[in-house]
Amino acid sequence: MVRKIVFVLALLCSVCVRAQYNADRQLLSGQVALHYEDYVLSIQYFNRVISAKPYLYQPWQYRAVAKFYLDDFVGAENDVNEAIRLNPYIDALFDLRAIARIRQEKYEDAIQDYTHAISLNPQERNFWFNRAICRLNAKQFDQAQLETDTIIQRWANFANAYSLKAELFLQQKDTAEAAKWLDKSLEIDPYEGSTWTTRAYISLSRREWRQADSLLSKAIHLKPTHTANYINRALARFNYNNLRGAMADYDTALDLDPNNFIAHYNRGLLRMQLGDDNRAILDFDYVIKMEPQNVLAIFNRGILHEKTGNPKAAIADFTTVIDQFPNFWTGLAYRAQCYRHLGMNAKAEMDEFRILKAQLNKHQGTQQRWSQSKQKEMRKRSEIDPEKYNQIVVEDEHEVEHEYKSEYRGRIQNRQVDMKFQPMFELSYLQQTDGVKDFKPFDKEVEQFNVHAKTQEPLLIACHVPQLNEAQSQHFFSLIEHLSNRIAALPGKRELTRLLLQRSVAYAATQNFDDAINDLNTCLSIDSTSSMAYWQRAVCQARLNDFQLSNGIEVQLKSAGALHDISKAISLSPQNAFLYYNRANMRAARKQYAEAIDDYTEAIRLEPSLAEAYYNRALTYIIANKKNEGIADMSKAGELGLYDAYSVIKKIRKEEQQTKKAQ
Repeated sequence: MVRKIVFVLALLCSVCVRAQYNADRQLLSGQVALHYEDYVLSIQYFNRVISAKPYLYQPWQYRAVAKFYLDDFVGAENDVNEAIRLNPYIDALFDLRAIARIRQEKYEDAIQDYTHAISLNPQERNFWFNRAICRLNAKQFDQAQLETDTIIQRWANFANAYSLKAELFLQQKDTAEAAKWLDKSLEIDPYEGSTWTTRAYISLSRREWRQADSLLSKAIHLKPTHTANYINRALARFNYNNLRGAMADYDTALDLDPNNFIAHYNRGLLRMQLGDDNRAILDFDYVIKMEPQNVLAIFNRGILHEKTGNPKAAIADFTTVIDQFPNFWTGLAYRAQCYRHLGMNAKAEMDEFRILKAQLNKHQGTQQRWSQSKQKEMRKRSEIDPEKYNQIVVEDEHEVEHEYKSEYRGRIQNRQVDMKFQPMFELSYLQQTDGVKDFKPFDKEVEQFNVHAKTQEPLLIACHVPQLNEAQSQHFFSLIEHLSNRIAALPGKRELTRLLLQRSVAYAATQNFDDAINDLNTCLSIDSTSSMAYWQRAVCQARLNDFQLSNGIEVQLKSAGALHDISKAISLSPQNAFLYYNRANMRAARKQYAEAIDDYTEAIRLEPSLAEAYYNRALTYIIANKKNEGIADMSKAGELGLYDAYSVIKKIRKEEQQTKKAQ
């Protein structure tokens, strides 16, 4: 009887320990998925932990983070509410909920969260700063002024506090005081692009065009992907007749944001002024497609149609405007002129009579004709006055982007091409969905593995592995369970190594690198000649290292282990270009640039169509200060279909031009 009781207790303990292990492993896998921005998959992991252990606050917190990055701010707030209920003593939870509430413009609630966070951790400067921004957005200017005074008193070298104080004065229409505080901010930190932008807005409001150009140029140097800076600098340049510079700025703005209304509209006006009529029509076509009822764009297009010899299209555009503004003399005059060109004299005379009649009835209100003296005037975007048809458009209000100081600031949804290495090639069940579309990675050993494994889900080689949606996540969880059942049936050693390798790839797809590495360890203990196992273990370890490094864990030894694995794979499969490419990536990460270039070169020799190798070798050359070689490689990468390379070339050229100007 005693033996039975001991056995039952031991069994229960074993089950509890395993349940704890599984929950911890699921939580870790969710965190890894979160690190790699695989938010849907991470939510699947956190759901499992919450189902098993709903009393832990961490899975609620991490799921809230995933929802936040998916722009589900309501769901994020609800999850943090639960995390706070379970543990109300973690200041980071209040920070997370505050940021989620800010995205919903619930500034009063966010202020309460930061007040609570400050009570838990009064030394955290960011909580004070974010609360002050919330007070500004909630129009609590007096309290925000007091708050910024406190921040400046406690952290005198915090430049952002001076900028925020300047923004408060701008909101209160005191530009002189705002300029003074901005100058103080720039004394402390002259490398903050948004501060230069705010300072430029003051110059724009004072019509100090050349000074605004200079200030915005500094902002652009520090923040080269901020579209509004180019649009505002174009406005400044237009107003002191630097039309070529203004056109270049509108072009750059549209490279960064192809759907920008103001850039298209104003570039159309500028092209119109410079006589580039056909391309101006294209800009106004785009504006009208965005805003079909924009009568000012329609009228400008009508003028251009008339100038380019298409009076019928011009009449259609003029009529659209006149139907809405029957006493618009300028429009009637243009339409009458088109009628004359087409020989429709009766209709032309009717329009001319309407103009004459309106002019005779001056007591009803005169509409002045366009004059050259008004050429530089501007209209607000919300203004709809047909007489302002060829005035440059500006935003109703210059908005300063407030950058909240928090690790939960959100992602930039419109991806800008960054000078970042292309990822490593790995074994996968999914086709790559980015990078070079026409290139299908192939390796003879992988192909032979698929033939012998006789599986319906063959292994592929991928560099850009797509993120999993919910259905794909569930599919891979089911695949792991299926493979686990087959492994538990204790097949022969050869089949076991194949199943372990397949399961490791499924684990890697679900960002569970620990279990993937465990399977590969077992696989290599059975068959130490499997280059595919060394390859995959190196990739999994490198990706796990990246996650651990971001959490402050030392990974130098593990990094050396991953490099050893990929070198071992190369010794077993010396004709595999992807292995050399991966080793080059690892060596570049360790700043071994000469060795990395040698490996990229060998990868290119074995696989001349490997665009990613040209791209990464280009970046390595650039880091090694060999820009000409780097640009040549980038050009080749673009030629092979990796089109991000052209954006990098453009960025390098622009930086070179700015350096020459500075000299």
